[in-house]
Amino acid sequence: QVQLVESGGGLVQPGESLRLSCVASGSISSFYFMGWYRQAPGKQRELVARITPGDNINYLDSVKGRFTLSRDNAKKTIYLQMNNLTPEDTAVYYCNQGPAWGQGVQVTVSS
Repeated sequence: QVQLVESGGGLVQPGESLRLSCVASGSISSFYFMGWYRQAPGKQRELVARITPGDNINYLDSVKGRFTLSRDNAKKTIYLQMNNLTPEDTAVYYCNQGPAWGQGVQVTVSS
């Protein structure tokens, strides 16, 4: 069973950056997509970025050019580098792989 633990959330001002990390433990399947979702208050959870088994990376249109997903296989960790954050990026961010979800980390962008 896979467990996912996120870290790196926080409160920042518009234009600033954060890097989220997600460490996986247990048996990691190479057949699953792995990535980040987010859920803002009153809104549905949405896909932010994910890496496919073929190492293709997909991004939500609104984060393209600002967010970068990367992976360190040796550390079983994925990262989400978030630059030029805006208040619209405020949400709980969740790491996901197949049926496994992390507990979520809060990202708040506010002046």
